[in-house]
Amino acid sequence: MRPQQNPMVLVSADLLVQLMQRTGDGREVSVRDLADAAGCHPSKIGHLRTGERETATHDEALAIAKRLGVDLLVLWEHTGRANPAPAEQSDHLAAVPA
Repeated sequence: MRPQQNPMVLVSADLLVQLMQRTGDGREVSVRDLADAAGCHPSKIGHLRTGERETATHDEALAIAKRLGVDLLVLWEHTGRANPAPAEQSDHLAAVPA
């Protein structure tokens, strides 16, 4: 089993959208194609594009950057003790004690 990786933080949702419109090879990439390349659900890519989500695993971030034709750190920042990952917000209701 692989050790758990710190998530990567998206630098800018707008930059992701721009890079998807014109990748390193000059062609547009769809949400579904990018999700297939990253090995994640298309809704995750959609949430990254809208800013509803800011993080991805290192492997997903690397695959997204590779598919878009850019270096990893153009689109993503490492997280760790010095740069904590933002808490993902959820639309789900939290349980409250009775």
